[in-house]
Amino acid sequence: MSYPQLSEEKKKILQNGIVIPALPLALDSDLHLDVRRQRALIRYYLDAGAGGIAVGVHTTQFAIRDPQIDLFRPLLELAGREIEVISHRQGRPVLQICGISGPTRQAIAEARLAASLGYDAGLLSLAALPDASHEELLSHCRGVARHIPLIGFYLQPAVGGRLLDEHFWRDFAKIENVVAVKMAPFNRYHTLEVVKGILASGRGEEVALYTGNDDNIVADLLTTYHLPVPGGMVRKRIVGGLLGHWAVWTRKAVELLEKIHRATPEDYPALLSLGIQITDCNAAFFDAANHFKGVIAGIHEVLRRQGLLEEIRLLDPAEKLSPGQKEEIDRVYRAYPHLNDDDFVKANLHQWLA
Repeated sequence: MSYPQLSEEKKKILQNGIVIPALPLALDSDLHLDVRRQRALIRYYLDAGAGGIAVGVHTTQFAIRDPQIDLFRPLLELAGREIEVISHRQGRPVLQICGISGPTRQAIAEARLAASLGYDAGLLSLAALPDASHEELLSHCRGVARHIPLIGFYLQPAVGGRLLDEHFWRDFAKIENVVAVKMAPFNRYHTLEVVKGILASGRGEEVALYTGNDDNIVADLLTTYHLPVPGGMVRKRIVGGLLGHWAVWTRKAVELLEKIHRATPEDYPALLSLGIQITDCNAAFFDAANHFKGVIAGIHEVLRRQGLLEEIRLLDPAEKLSPGQKEEIDRVYRAYPHLNDDDFVKANLHQWLA
């Protein structure tokens, strides 16, 4: 059976490396989809220069799939239409990526829906299969891959992911329409396992590596992996990011990635120092001090301050800013004013909300 393929144009864009924000969910005071502000977020990301948007992922809130909420399809439709309009206006391709989760039957249904709506690839979470064996996981992945090109996803266990070893990533990468892997274990050892597996698969040149390690963004993007495979040593870079952190201050993220792509070794010390500042900001936004309990609320708080969201409104009433998190966001705002894009947002917010 042939697998659906990503277009050569978009595959090249993905392999060259782009900024892909994870899309937050905009809700009104009744906790219904706020169409105006959801569109504003998408306009913000694409006018900031993002090369793609990931919809229906952890940052979007997995609860959109709950039958009583039922926002998965409406959000995919709204985001897909808006991305298509802006892509046409800007005259450039934009990758539409759909988060895919759940057991096999649900994941296949989500893949079919995303493909029917024009999405380019599915970011496949395996969190719903915590006890599945190696072969069961691969069978699940192959079943989903028959409907949409795949981006693998190593989600950190602290927010519901499971451990996945080098052998899994080697065999996963052998699926012919796997186009990338987002590595987000927040762990250097586990990140290395992914890279080793991809290189051992023989498809190292075809599968793009993206960081999802919001705690280590710059160091990930600056690192060249030089590792042994049968036949010799090979090199591999992480080319871009698919990040919840890049859902805020996105214009600065685009500038950062462009700077890293142009960087020479002489630039690395300054960039690594900048990376520590970004990690400090991420600790505040993601509520690292409280084991990431306020991660989504923290993103919403920054967008609220910028005027892109009206309030922090989440589907789970238990999710909110942790004690002291607001003060931590205040602190990093004061400490690192060069990292925010508030002026860019202020200059364009009225047209994004129009």
